[in-house]
Amino acid sequence: MEQIISVKGLKKTFTLTKKQQKIEKTKQKLKVAVNDLSFSVKKGEVFGLLGPNGAGKTTTLRMLSTLIKPDQGEAVIDGCSIIKQPDKVRRRIGFLTSELKLEEFFTPNYLYDFFSDLFDVPVKEREERKKRLFEKFGIDKFAEVKVSDLSTGMKQKVSLVISLVHNPEIIIFDEPTNGLDVLTAKVVTDFLVELKKQGKTIIISTHIFNLIEKICDRVGIIINGKMAVCDELTKIVGESTLEDRFFEIYEETVGETE
Repeated sequence: MEQIISVKGLKKTFTLTKKQQKIEKTKQKLKVAVNDLSFSVKKGEVFGLLGPNGAGKTTTLRMLSTLIKPDQGEAVIDGCSIIKQPDKVRRRIGFLTSELKLEEFFTPNYLYDFFSDLFDVPVKEREERKKRLFEKFGIDKFAEVKVSDLSTGMKQKVSLVISLVHNPEIIIFDEPTNGLDVLTAKVVTDFLVELKKQGKTIIISTHIFNLIEKICDRVGIIINGKMAVCDELTKIVGESTLEDRFFEIYEETVGETE
């Protein structure tokens, strides 16, 4: 399979407020969230970015999605640079993150049409896809309900559907099942499996082991902003479980930095 995403030496540093310093239990004013991160993703592959909270997963995906710029490094997505060609990158990807909130005054129906127009999706194609996706996720019954009145799970499903209005070939999902009840999480996971069968290229970040085991071809384990291990899932796990291997790798990596 040909390589469709190439990430080389990404680095991102943030300035901490006094409140954040207190939360982080540090006097350092700067935090390196992502440090010299490199990996690649092949076309049609599902790549999992696994790590604990605060490891740098969300920052990495926000850089790849051109929401924030890296301090150093580069990433090329389907031939387009995230730094030099961010508009083209956005056209090629679908991005979902729990950190981005839908405008609560509007309805799922309005928001779907609005974002479809932004991506120049033809009306007939828009309506066919909306009908199919709304029915699949049970959004059709809440199509004219304001987002503010929807449940957490329904908001997540609406966000997911809207991220795919243009039927992108490359999908970047940040913690897609985080905070969802088991039923809603299963709906989202099953849909990811369906997208995989369609040959979509997917990057998914999570700290949920069985989600990685169920859908990922390769996995990168990120700890303290650095890539600790990156390989095929079967090679990382071996005869063990992903959970056991993760904690072994975590102890080895953290131990080296102490």
